[in-house]
Amino acid sequence: MRTAEPRTAAHGPAVAADPARRPPAAADPGRWPDVAAVPRASRPRTAVTAAVVRRALRGLPLRARFAGADTVGRGGPLLQVHDPAAFHARIGTGGLVGFGESYMAGEWDAPDLVGALTVLAAHAADLVPAPLQRLRPLWALRQPHGERNTPDGSRTNISRHYDLSNELFSLFLDDTLTYSAARFRGFPASWDLLAAAQDRKIDRLLDLAGVGAGTRLLEIGTGWGRLALRAAGRGARVTSLTLSREQRDLARARVREAGLEHRVAVELCDYREARGEYDAVVSVEMIEAVGAEFWPVYFRTLDERLAPGGRVALQAITMPHARMLATRGGFTWIHKYIFPGGQIPSAEAVEENVRDRTGLTVARSDAFGAHYAETLRLWRERFTERAEEVGALGFDETFRRMWTFYLAYSEAGFRSGYLDVRHYLLTKEDSAR
Repeated sequence: MRTAEPRTAAHGPAVAADPARRPPAAADPGRWPDVAAVPRASRPRTAVTAAVVRRALRGLPLRARFAGADTVGRGGPLLQVHDPAAFHARIGTGGLVGFGESYMAGEWDAPDLVGALTVLAAHAADLVPAPLQRLRPLWALRQPHGERNTPDGSRTNISRHYDLSNELFSLFLDDTLTYSAARFRGFPASWDLLAAAQDRKIDRLLDLAGVGAGTRLLEIGTGWGRLALRAAGRGARVTSLTLSREQRDLARARVREAGLEHRVAVELCDYREARGEYDAVVSVEMIEAVGAEFWPVYFRTLDERLAPGGRVALQAITMPHARMLATRGGFTWIHKYIFPGGQIPSAEAVEENVRDRTGLTVARSDAFGAHYAETLRLWRERFTERAEEVGALGFDETFRRMWTFYLAYSEAGFRSGYLDVRHYLLTKEDSAR
């Protein structure tokens, strides 16, 4: 983290903060040092940032209202900047990391947060002027070396998110405790249909992988055990791998409660340490936590663990290939606060790694990004409804704003088409035939 500095007039042009709002509680400087204090930025740098930001926003279908100044944009969702000096100082020193931290600090808000972020996501490739885009390697923040997804690094990165609290996740997930995109029958989706939509998604993956009675199934990424339980219910024998102690413990408890200990083993194990041969492998939204550096290893592992004639079913979030290449290795707000070490692949990157690193074949691929947008909307609304219960678990207001921003930011990615989610079927030829 960069060093936090106290807020002073030196952070930029003297534009008054909005006096009419009720600001959130101040961030705890011990827990949130880079939110509690605005980074130091020279007046010229902040002025340049303000000019670049206003130029970018001026052509977008939204309204950006700056306290003490005019409104820019072509109409649409409202983005209210309460403290322009702090807002521009953070963006000028931290880019999109600073943009997210400014929201956590309460320096800007949006009545329709998803709507405003969807506009920004839809124009992500054009927000930074072309000359600055070409200089991206010089100004963009880079992922810390310590967050590489080595075996030790992966354990730390996974723990920082998934070991926050099982109770936290249970407050906004449905009773299946499934933390990935559901598949609905139609839109708009409603909360009472979410659990069924999650099971529908799981069943589709198990169908793709050909899981049935007697199948030896390897699951890479346990979640809280729902897929393993449904596979065992079909008569499969499941080995499920996770790096989260919290998830392992609860998944094992759910397996015991279901009386399926003879069919499901949940292990605290890195995918690179997996051994044995399996008829099927299923991995749901795991590749995003692998890191681009280790994608070849991940796909080789799928190949090595799969028996001839076997099938792999993957669920993977994807992004446009050009944007993946432009942002690869960068350090974003999501990396800093939500998923350290993560990297979303493009569909081309998935297919290239399968083709060049394995003996597998991509037999099928279909996208259902609109379903993820609805899943995230339901999670976000539930999280908002249960904010007081989240607070009772010890998560302060800064955390709650962070989590709200994360869910809205992700939903906007799928609503804009910047992100997608896909089901892949990978097959392995049976040489004996």
